[in-house]
Amino acid sequence: MSRFALSIFCILMSTALLRADRPNFLFIFADDQCFQTINALGNEEVETPNLDKLARSGVTFDHTYNMGGWNGAICVASRTMLNTGRFIWNANEIHPHLANEVAEDRFWAKMLGKAGYETYFSGKWHVGKDSVCQAAFDHARHVRPGMPNQTPTGYNRPFKGKPDAWSPFDKSFDGFWKGGKHWSEVLADDAVDYLDQSSQRDNPFFMYLAFNAPHDPRQAPKEYVDKYPLDKIAVPESFLPEYPYKDEMGCSAKLRDEKLAPFPRTEYAVKVHRQEYYAIITHMDAQIGRILEALDKTGKRDNTYIIFTADHGLSVGHHGLIGKQNQYDHSIRVPFIVCGPELEAGKRVSASIYLQDVVPTTLELADIEKPEHVEFNSLVPLLRGQTNKHTYDAIYGAYMMLQRSITSEKFKLIVYPKAKRVRLFDLSKDPLEQNDLADDDAHQATKQRLIERLLKLQTEMHDPLNLRPMLSKLKKAA
Repeated sequence: MSRFALSIFCILMSTALLRADRPNFLFIFADDQCFQTINALGNEEVETPNLDKLARSGVTFDHTYNMGGWNGAICVASRTMLNTGRFIWNANEIHPHLANEVAEDRFWAKMLGKAGYETYFSGKWHVGKDSVCQAAFDHARHVRPGMPNQTPTGYNRPFKGKPDAWSPFDKSFDGFWKGGKHWSEVLADDAVDYLDQSSQRDNPFFMYLAFNAPHDPRQAPKEYVDKYPLDKIAVPESFLPEYPYKDEMGCSAKLRDEKLAPFPRTEYAVKVHRQEYYAIITHMDAQIGRILEALDKTGKRDNTYIIFTADHGLSVGHHGLIGKQNQYDHSIRVPFIVCGPELEAGKRVSASIYLQDVVPTTLELADIEKPEHVEFNSLVPLLRGQTNKHTYDAIYGAYMMLQRSITSEKFKLIVYPKAKRVRLFDLSKDPLEQNDLADDDAHQATKQRLIERLLKLQTEMHDPLNLRPMLSKLKKAA
């Protein structure tokens, strides 16, 4: 063999060994799933046996947040941040140019693909056109829209004592049933097939499996709905018939998500919506079980990181709200579980993170240098127990030009510019955010400290909303 041929052979062999040594990534992404909806993490009302197993075998981050959204479809902002690695307003700026981002290898899948990963996608996309998804991944199947189709019958329901024309298991309403098989089951079918393919290949894999569940229309087979009789469903402690600032914060009866249940809210309507919410989560959990079983059959689980999270949460009756367009924890906070090589089983991490931190985390685990455009932080030091400190000193939240929030020092400050109102909650004593301390004399120093930090965060985030005039008036009044 010539010296040139030998050198080429060595390069090819070293590249193959590097690829074989890198871990696989199985990313499972839910839609609209609140952090409160996993049995093993504290909600005994809902059955999630497969997610429970993940939580017991891996690391759970208990305070995982999404920054919010620039329009009513919060998932668009969340998923754009996720796939581009950029903070919310920078992600909004490049959103019209996503095809260029893919072409320049600045998407999550493309960064891993350049390092030798074979990349797979199935499910909900909602990050620009389908063509963007198909260009970003080696394999993309059943690229779904933002939500399955709703029907007029699915809104403004139910009313106690009156027949409910809509049913979560009536396939004639299409939605998740459109095409003949429930979309969650189709995604699991794709995942099982992808995993079978990957078992026959040497390249490490990155699978991005995005459920549309448990987004509305919250449909599931009857046997799953029957698991949740209404007399066993609890109404949230923070239930309100109507949220006092709903119109000024952009959550009026005109907002699509809020139209799902009647105004004023009733305990009965909230119970029915939560019944359907839990049923579709349990059905999704069963599909996750199928995916994990298929992973086991590949023989590659020992070298695979499994990450489960969601794009944002959902109110479903908390604070008189149904949707996710608000700054309360039930809507901005999500489950986040990581299982994989050498991670401590059953570990809980209290440090506050963003769900999009998964991007630089996978890059570091794959020994890929984080590009300059990726603004989120790697969780590897927290995963490996090298630190327990917060990755961020404060969590920023935004919804359009109508809401802002900051969570820090165990307190949360929410700002409603149109209402000229701030709300302050002590999360350590009031985790359900029911006791507003904004006008409490004993908490004025905390409020002002959070206001100043929020204003600084707005500058760091390139936030287009100028809150300073409004908040300065509040400061003078105090």
